[in-house]
Amino acid sequence: MIDRMGLIVPASTTTSGGLPAELIWLGLPVAALLLVVFGILIVKSLYKRCPSNRILVIYGKVGGGRASDCKHGGGSFIIPLIQSYAYLSLEPRVIEIPLEGALSLNNIRVNVPSTFTVGISTDPVLMNNAAERLLMLTPQEIKDQAQDIILGQLRLVIATLSIEEINKDREKFMNLINENVAQEVNKIGLELINVNIRDITDESGYIQAIGKRAAAEAINRAKVDVADQEREGAIGEATAIRERNVRVAQEQALADQGQKEAERMRRVAVARFEAEAQVGEAESKRDQEIAVAERTAEMVAASKRAEQQQRVEVAEAEAMAVGGENNSKENIAESDAKLAEVKAEAKRRADVASAIAKQKIYEAEREQELARLSKDELAPQEIEKTRIEIQAEAEAERQRRVARGEADAVLARYEAEAEGLQKVLEAKAEGYRQLVAACADNPQVAPTLLMIEQLPQLVAEQVKAIQNLKIDKITVWDNGRGSQIEGKGGSRGATADFLSGLIGSLPAVHELAEQAGIELPGALGKVRDQITVEKAKDSSDRSADQAVTD
Repeated sequence: MIDRMGLIVPASTTTSGGLPAELIWLGLPVAALLLVVFGILIVKSLYKRCPSNRILVIYGKVGGGRASDCKHGGGSFIIPLIQSYAYLSLEPRVIEIPLEGALSLNNIRVNVPSTFTVGISTDPVLMNNAAERLLMLTPQEIKDQAQDIILGQLRLVIATLSIEEINKDREKFMNLINENVAQEVNKIGLELINVNIRDITDESGYIQAIGKRAAAEAINRAKVDVADQEREGAIGEATAIRERNVRVAQEQALADQGQKEAERMRRVAVARFEAEAQVGEAESKRDQEIAVAERTAEMVAASKRAEQQQRVEVAEAEAMAVGGENNSKENIAESDAKLAEVKAEAKRRADVASAIAKQKIYEAEREQELARLSKDELAPQEIEKTRIEIQAEAEAERQRRVARGEADAVLARYEAEAEGLQKVLEAKAEGYRQLVAACADNPQVAPTLLMIEQLPQLVAEQVKAIQNLKIDKITVWDNGRGSQIEGKGGSRGATADFLSGLIGSLPAVHELAEQAGIELPGALGKVRDQITVEKAKDSSDRSADQAVTD
């Protein structure tokens, strides 16, 4: 039997399993094909290619004691269960750095907004750094890390430079930024691609003042150059005018000299011809000697007049030449004077502009120093002053409110007391009015009753004055001199008068106490009747006199 492949097989050939042999021969190519396809798929799944804009990072067990194996371009096999892989993008990352208030070398805070472009480096060492520190991070996290590093290094670079160096020597500034920032970002696997400083400003306006000073210096230099060129032009013009005047004077003098020489030759020739003619005529005509002599005299006179005229004209020409030279010298002197004035004016303007520029610089420095003092020294004092004023005003307001409350309370108390006192006085007035009305028949009784009303208080006050005194005995000193008693022949002392007066006042006191309804102490005695009182009084006077005598 011939099959499709051209093989001759027995028609009844079978396998040990009972399958036809032709089926086995047909299955072998299919199995091989499937095995090849499966192997291709496995190889494709294990072999990872690296695009040109990425870095292939193989991590796991990579050998050589390394944590990862980085490849840029090409590809590599990934061993399952032992290794894995990830990609790092090489795309540039633009980082905005809004740096404000960075302190420079001369303690002036500047604002340096800038833009940095960074990217992961393809250097083997830097690729490993990036794999160790940036793998699995999002692009924003990478930007944040790079921004923190760049901010710190940028502040460090600004702290090592003055404002003048930052503003003028931009090349040095950029080199320092590239060196410092590149070194730090390389530690995390990044490289610095580009730096763009947009604008540099400061809070105090120092950079603006420097710009104004530079502009003023440029303007002054331009003015000086213009003045120099004008001076050179004026000098050239004056030199040309002077040379022209000198040359004209020289040509004029040469012309006058030629004219005088021609005149002299003419006069000599004429004189020679005249002399020859005169000699001929003298020889030929002796009779005309007088006429010749007269003619000769006239010719001499004419010649003298001609010489005189010639000398006058020569003197006038020479005077004109000298005047031209003097005018030339005068013009040169005026030109030099004007040139000196222009130089002086230019120097004055330059000095004035320089003084104004220096004044503005000093004013800017003064304003800066005042601002610094106001910020560093005056601001805390102003804050403390404001705080103290607020506290003082609060304390004063509190005291005013407390005083106002106390005053209101005192006023209310006084008003209440005044109202109560007014009511008491009104009640007393009403009582007194009724008392006076009741005593209308005997008006003298009303004052007595009022005095009796106040007597307990008076007695109480008197008792208070002596209630705490302990009196064992009373000693009376008498000087022995007595007083004459009316109607009696004898005399008595001061003690007798005192006792007599005291005893004599007892009836009135007892009467007053009786009217007031008060019981007096027993030591003051009792009043029986008028006779008994008088006898007692006389007896007391005698006893007192006797006591004084003893």
